[in-house]
Amino acid sequence: MLPFRVLLVAYLCLPAFAATPSWIAVNKAGDGFVLSDSGKLFVPWGFNYFRDERVRLLEDYWNDEGPEGWAKAERDFRSMKRLGANVIRLHLQFAKFMDAPGKPNQTNLARLKKVIDLAEDLGLYLDITGLGTYRASDVPSWYRDTKEKEHWAAQAQFWEAIAQLCANRPSVFAYNILNEPLTSSSKRKSGEWAHPNLMDGYHYVEYINLDPAGRKAPEIALAWLRQMTQAIRKYDQRHLITVGLIWVENSRPELWSGFPPDQVAREVDFLAVHVYPEKGKINVALDSLRRYRVGKPILIEETFPMKCSPAEYSDFVQASRGIASGWLAHYWSLTPEELVGTTDIVNGLLLDSLRLFQSLNPNH
Repeated sequence: MLPFRVLLVAYLCLPAFAATPSWIAVNKAGDGFVLSDSGKLFVPWGFNYFRDERVRLLEDYWNDEGPEGWAKAERDFRSMKRLGANVIRLHLQFAKFMDAPGKPNQTNLARLKKVIDLAEDLGLYLDITGLGTYRASDVPSWYRDTKEKEHWAAQAQFWEAIAQLCANRPSVFAYNILNEPLTSSSKRKSGEWAHPNLMDGYHYVEYINLDPAGRKAPEIALAWLRQMTQAIRKYDQRHLITVGLIWVENSRPELWSGFPPDQVAREVDFLAVHVYPEKGKINVALDSLRRYRVGKPILIEETFPMKCSPAEYSDFVQASRGIASGWLAHYWSLTPEELVGTTDIVNGLLLDSLRLFQSLNPNH
């Protein structure tokens, strides 16, 4: 038998989540999240993590750079944990996980499993967002050039593969079917699934149809959501499901996108809203956010002081606490200590965001 001192040291070195983490569920009131084993309140507070300080996507370095690339990802997870995060949102590109119709990429599935293991060790949960086509050069022609029926079928196969991998992993907080999908009200050219607008060279918005074919926008959105959720539920009956809802300035994004909250809510477990408040328009952002109160929890899945002052951003986050049940900011592989003294405007905003994130943490 090992000496008591050795056993004690071994115990103290165990990871934070050595025990199986609790599953996350929607509370009975339908307006927040709880730990399913205890019923204790769970407030998602974390980061979107999909690119680094060099604007490279996560999948560029978690495999391609060997041990150094993985060490970078692991270091970032530990930094986000130290900053107070309990949820990390991953963005997975479709083409990195599907080599061909019906043929998942086993290398990246294994890497995702390793990320889940890491999250579990650190006491973190994952918001797994799928179907990304952020970089046009990564999108294979066999997927880009498909018609709607085949396109949706390929997307469903992606989610079947992810659900099979994650079904029994409670450290997965939720599946986000797609980041900021749109329905198209007019006929688009073959292969034009990505919205033409770019940010840092990436397409973050994607159409789910190329031809309305006489259908109304919500009809298209609901049919697509049902097919994706059925693909997930084929293998996973427990994890929460949502979809990333786009934020558009000076309009009603909940209608413009074709994903009206009161109809979308019936197909998902919570609403994931992306909110970037504007200078002098914090009340406008809050009023828009209130329109998503339709009987399901609201997660502000993306937020950042991109177009407002740090003080206004702080006011928005605090004022939204009566509406939302969780908040996810952004992390780009740079800690506050590394950002101090930056002369880059965007990095300055990131520093402000991280500092506010630490000071406003509702879990402290």
